[in-house]
Amino acid sequence: MKLDYHMHLEYGSYDETWVEGFFRAAEARGVTEIGFSEHSHTFPEFEPLYREDLILDDSFIGSFQQKWLMKNKFKYTLDEYFAFMAKLKEKHAVKTGIEVCNFQDQEKVAEILGKYDFDYVIGSVHFIRGWAYDSSEIKAQWERVALTDIYEWYTEEIEKLCAAKLYDVLGHPFNIRLFRYLPDFDVTPFLERAARAMEEAEMAVDINTGTLYRYPIAEISPYEEFMRIAASHRLPVITTSDAHKPEDAGAYNDEAVAYARRFGYETTLRFDGRRREVVPLG
Repeated sequence: MKLDYHMHLEYGSYDETWVEGFFRAAEARGVTEIGFSEHSHTFPEFEPLYREDLILDDSFIGSFQQKWLMKNKFKYTLDEYFAFMAKLKEKHAVKTGIEVCNFQDQEKVAEILGKYDFDYVIGSVHFIRGWAYDSSEIKAQWERVALTDIYEWYTEEIEKLCAAKLYDVLGHPFNIRLFRYLPDFDVTPFLERAARAMEEAEMAVDINTGTLYRYPIAEISPYEEFMRIAASHRLPVITTSDAHKPEDAGAYNDEAVAYARRFGYETTLRFDGRRREVVPLG
């Protein structure tokens, strides 16, 4: 089956006419079922967690992130999201997911998530020590921090997410290559630690094409070295587009499926009410 469970509505609104574009694009690419995984920063329920974790001082990073939090964030409640998804489910095969950032207070995350019947939950590392490392506006910070430290801190965040046992999928693993800051040291220990933590947490790998068409690295995440290790640990996979615009729904799905097969994968996961079903890949 062709499935795509990682896409966002943040560039538009909860308007059925606009959202129909996601379904049309996915259908044109042969994707039979999609799921929306709205960012946790869509919802005011998560706002205190962002304010606790992010650098929000008067520094280079903090100044940008203060503005980032004020732009197009926290505009729908989770109740409003579920009401809108209920409308979509009347017409389409669609799943209700969420992509949650790597907050430090996982007990609070559990409290929020526990009130809602999601079909699946993606946990993603979006911040390293309070820095939104994937924001091009503040990517100069990459020049100020040792890459070995970034790999260590990023891996620690994966381990924390996994230890929480709240998530079905790890979003775009090791997308820290996105701006082409590539290590000249052996990263295998970091990759192995991440895979072991995911195996213990029974989390799937998000084979995500967003870094192929949206970032300078122009490669699918996770990259080949991690995929080999993921396969050796028999971690399940999903293939996703990380679409933020209707026209990108299902983008490069065929490439993602072919990529997964290179590492021996022939199955993927279908989610419903946090239950998983193993189905043929692509």
